[in-house]
Amino acid sequence: MAFWIASSPHNHIQKRTSALMRLVIFATVPGVLAQWYFFGWGNLIHIGLATLTALLCEFFVLSIRNKEIKPELLDGSAILTAVLLGICLPAIAPWWISVLGSMFAIVIVKHLYGGIGHNLFNPAMAAYVMLLISFPVQMTTWLPPAPLMAMELSLMDTVAMIFTESTQLGYSAEQLRTHIDGYTMATPLDTLKTSLTTGLTVAESWQSPVFGDYFALGWEWVNLGFLLGGIILLITGAIHWAGPVAFLASLFVCSLIAYTISPDLNPSTMFYWFSGATMLGAFFIITDPVSGATSVKGRIVFGALTGLLVFLIRKFGGYPDAVAFAVLLCNMAAPLIDVYTRPRTFGHQARAK
Repeated sequence: MAFWIASSPHNHIQKRTSALMRLVIFATVPGVLAQWYFFGWGNLIHIGLATLTALLCEFFVLSIRNKEIKPELLDGSAILTAVLLGICLPAIAPWWISVLGSMFAIVIVKHLYGGIGHNLFNPAMAAYVMLLISFPVQMTTWLPPAPLMAMELSLMDTVAMIFTESTQLGYSAEQLRTHIDGYTMATPLDTLKTSLTTGLTVAESWQSPVFGDYFALGWEWVNLGFLLGGIILLITGAIHWAGPVAFLASLFVCSLIAYTISPDLNPSTMFYWFSGATMLGAFFIITDPVSGATSVKGRIVFGALTGLLVFLIRKFGGYPDAVAFAVLLCNMAAPLIDVYTRPRTFGHQARAK
């Protein structure tokens, strides 16, 4: 069964839209479960907060716009935006981060442009970037994977941390992020970038326990979870193959060239694939039919450009993950990409000069 939805204004089938949204939400489950296993309950709580906020904002905006509330409220688009945003947030970020981000995504990014099918930017990524720029401390307070934490974080500790910014026993976020050896843990991408900046090689940086036995302890399994969900979406026809394949191929080629030229200063290609939000971006973000390119050729260009930008920002920029920024830049370029990749129409004669 095919669920492909063309970019606006061609899709008017509400039932198919809701079916697609539900399928995409279900496809995030493997990645979310991996997040829960390695980083605790935090992301599940933020997904719940973001979803509740998104539905309330959707109801409010539809009411003041005199739109039909039930069809659009239940089409699943607001819930999917909230789920994607909640996935991207640090597990112990304060509660108002997910609430504010969800409000911005629905009210500003989605409805200010006219609602579903009209938004220029991906709502979840636009909200994430707004939060990252506005609240950099809260948005970079990532927990280390559970095997590296000096103290266990229970469900009630997580709830207390999110709503009061300390655990039941009074531990702060910085204390939770402290390794058993006494230093503050960061994400693998952050750790590698900081190590290279201080003059270490990739091999020397790899001694940090945050990299684990493979590429990025915990993060590699999260990415595998979203890869599994992405494969399900491809098999069911929910998304087109062009965008994800072009994105991953572009990132692979760029990182392979850099690694071949200087392996001491560049990580392996698989590290780029299985760290950060790579697989989430490949299958759940750049495949957005509204804010991306529309033709097959356009999706290839869109995906390849996004992969190139992710590599460049990770390598030379100040934001190690880079997926959200790369997606927003390509969202701005999508109309131009469509102009030059529009399928040729047959049966028409060229206009005489």
